[in-house]
This record gives sequence, structure tokens and C-alpha cells, in this order.
Amino acid sequence: MIDTIRLSHGSGRGLDELLRDIILPCLGKDALGPLEDAAVFPVPEGRIAFTTDAFVVNPLEFPGGDIGKLAACGTLNDLAMMGAVPHSLSVALILEEGLDTALLRRVLGTLVGECHKAGAVIRCGDTKVVDRGKADGIFIATSGIGSVPAGRTISVANAKPGDAVIVSGTIGHHGIAILAARKGLHFASTAISDCACLHGLVEALLKAAPGTRSLRDATRGGCAAVLNEMALASGTTIVLREERIPIAPEIASASAFLGLDPLHIANEGRFIAVVPAAEAERALAALRACEQGRGAAIIGTVGEKTRLPVVMETAIGGSRMVDVPSGELLPRIC
Repeated sequence: MIDTIRLSHGSGRGLDELLRDIILPCLGKDALGPLEDAAVFPVPEGRIAFTTDAFVVNPLEFPGGDIGKLAACGTLNDLAMMGAVPHSLSVALILEEGLDTALLRRVLGTLVGECHKAGAVIRCGDTKVVDRGKADGIFIATSGIGSVPAGRTISVANAKPGDAVIVSGTIGHHGIAILAARKGLHFASTAISDCACLHGLVEALLKAAPGTRSLRDATRGGCAAVLNEMALASGTTIVLREERIPIAPEIASASAFLGLDPLHIANEGRFIAVVPAAEAERALAALRACEQGRGAAIIGTVGEKTRLPVVMETAIGGSRMVDVPSGELLPRIC
């Protein structure tokens, strides 16, 4: 029985033991098939979406998820933001000497569970072991392939003046949950990460609002970064309404105490959508009909380009620029 990862698990007989006893059973031996140098599988029809990402969160387990769930959802959500139906994933693990294998099993279990729920298959992978102190326990790199149904042309560059801007739920949960877990902040201990796979929510949105122009999950840099990316790519200015931005009480109070802007805080289960004004109410109703989208709100509109990419109209009648965060608020958050 393997209790902890050893350097000998990085190659030869040790690697065979690690794969046979832990990793392959957790990932699903049948899903991986023979251990060839590359996976061979049928290519989905239509256009293909392809994405890759790496995950280095600390702590590895947090309220609402762990690094395995984060890795699966992060990659699946990047596919969903292009309107793609997930098909295949690869998983590469960098394991630190001394890692508890019970933790590794839990992380792989949540990763596989999220893939199964989304209908995606883990096709291939790799495992490396590094010296103690070199990897914060586990680093995970994933790549994903999905198929884009005919008629979907979603891009951050597609926003047009007059469009509505929608956020899929209350914001800031992931960043505050990670900070509270990492620093032992009791006043923010009720915060739970919003980490979730968004494929089903996106499909509900696109069914109700097939004219949806832009989608982007608001991860690092939060909503502020995403909104600026959309405005700059489309040559527009996005105008937000402060009173419409959905923020849960525990996130609002923690952010105020810490001096953080909720628009700058990372999310792992929220996206920004830009939809034609004529479809906005149908889109909002479809999102709110889903458990994940109950907190969805129309937070602003797209306007003609001005000097500032994103502007906030405040509750007291003023306005301010919404800028991209100058740096990462928290290191190793996703």
C-alpha cells in the first residue's frame, strides 16, 4: 500500500506501481485504454475548440472544491465559453515527494467526477514526481477538446452597442473562500467557492438566447478583467450599474473589511455574457431557472467606444473607471 509519494515513483518500477495502484484506477482504466504514447479517437463533427490550462491552487482542498475539481471545471468551462460541447481531456500531474496518496485519490476522484457529469472522457495523461518543496503538493495541467455546433460564433470581439451585459451569479466567492482557507480568516469562514462546471448553464442560455455574442468565465482578474477584455476586443465601452451587480452579503462584508473590490476577485463558476438587448430578458430567465444561475443579473450595457473601456455608474449618481487589477490579488488561486 502506497501512503505517500516517493521520488522513486517518478520512473521505472515505482512509476508502474503508482499508475497501477492509484492513478489509473482513479481516472478509470477503461477510459484510458492501453498505455500508448498518444490517444487515438474519432474527431467530433464540425468545428473543434481546443484549450489548455494549468492549476496550482493553495490550499489543495478548500470550501467548495479542490484542485481536481478546479482543473476539470477550468478546462471544461473554457470550452463552454466558446459554445463548445466537451469531448476529450488530457491530464498531466506533477506530484511532490511526500504527498499523501489519500489526498491524491480524493483529488483525482473529483476531477473524474466533473468530467463524467459533463460527458467528457479523459483520453491521455502524464505523471511526474519532483523533490519535496518543489510543487506545493500537486500541480495539474489539462487540455480539452470540444465540438462547436453549427451556427455558434461566440467571441469576445462580437459585442455591439446596445447589447446587454449579464453576469451568471453572485461574484467573488472563489477568491474569498481561498483567502479565508489560506489565512484562517474566521470572519469570512462562511464563504464557499463557486467552482463548478458551466456547460449546462451555458447550453440553457444559448437555447434561450441563440444570438449570444460573447462569453467569458471571470476567473483570474475577476469580472473587471473580463469586461475590459471584451470592451477592448470589440472596440466598445461597457457601462455598468453598481446597484445591479450581485454580491452575497458575506462576500460584500469580507471584501469591505479587506479593502478588495469584488469585481477584481476571482471566480471559478461565473461567466459574463453579452447578448442582444431583444434576448436579454429571455436569457436572464433561463439562467435564473437553473440552480447555478439563480443569482444572475443584467449588470450593464454595451455602448459606443469612449476613452474608457469600462465605466461604472455608481449608486450615488457618479461614475468611475473599472480597471484591470494591477496584479494578482492572491498567488496560486487557480
